[in-house]
Amino acid sequence: MQVNVERDRCCSSGQCVMTAPEVFEQDDRDGLVTLRRSVVPAELSADVRLAADLCPGGAIAVTGDDRPGTAG
Repeated sequence: MQVNVERDRCCSSGQCVMTAPEVFEQDDRDGLVTLRRSVVPAELSADVRLAADLCPGGAIAVTGDDRPGTAG
């Protein structure tokens, strides 16, 4: 699974950081999302999908989803 963020859509809510701190962090200067890693190991994939679902700005995109029955 791969994850990308659109910083211009981020509203600094921090939901992603609280949900998957191994993958996301907030920039100390502006509070916007940054990635700690863009390739997500399988054990973190559920947390990353949840973070994408919770993101109020829709700033997180997941590709190469590993769930059965999904194309990505």
